[in-house]
Amino acid sequence: MTIKERYAGVLDYFQHTQPNPTTELQYNNAFEILVAVILSAQCTDKRVNMVTPALFAAYPTPQLMAQASVDDILHYVKSVSYPNSKALHLKQMSQMLVEKFGGEVPDTMEALTQLPGVGRKTANVMLGLVFGKAAIAVDTHVFRVANRLGLANGKTPLEVEKALTRHIPADLRFKAHHWILLHGRYVCKSQRPDCLNCAIKQWCKHYKPEDCQPRG
Repeated sequence: MTIKERYAGVLDYFQHTQPNPTTELQYNNAFEILVAVILSAQCTDKRVNMVTPALFAAYPTPQLMAQASVDDILHYVKSVSYPNSKALHLKQMSQMLVEKFGGEVPDTMEALTQLPGVGRKTANVMLGLVFGKAAIAVDTHVFRVANRLGLANGKTPLEVEKALTRHIPADLRFKAHHWILLHGRYVCKSQRPDCLNCAIKQWCKHYKPEDCQPRG
């Protein structure tokens, strides 16, 4: 099977079964989803969605969050992973939004990655989800699944991002981020991938029918 055939099969399947994928994080505007994505690092969306309603009620704007103390913010996010560093990042990020960007979430990779707590993955999520740009965010799920399927052979998230960008049409790139992420979250799991019930295993480079487990 060629790499072109593998991509064609996987993308065609998802286009027909999940034509409009989206994030499972709950938000109402660009600032809220930026906060939620920062909180979601190494944490489940379910947990983030449990803490953000109260957080957003207390600090609905970057101006208000910038004025809060780190301890005030920590009170709302203490149940997520790495709460101390995330509370600090949220305050610093809000301060920079107010002081440097007029309280608005910027729409470029260069500007977004200046914000505390925002790396390339988070920036790509914002570019695709909020600004409709042809971005592919590579989190742990996308990194793992893309390599397992054979869509990429990357040792770093950036290498995987470049491979996916090279082979996926611009209009499908951010949808593909969601497709691969959700497939990794619910089917192609890290420790026990459910290969038997995987609908795209025929295009998977590492699928072994004899034991329904990926190699390596």
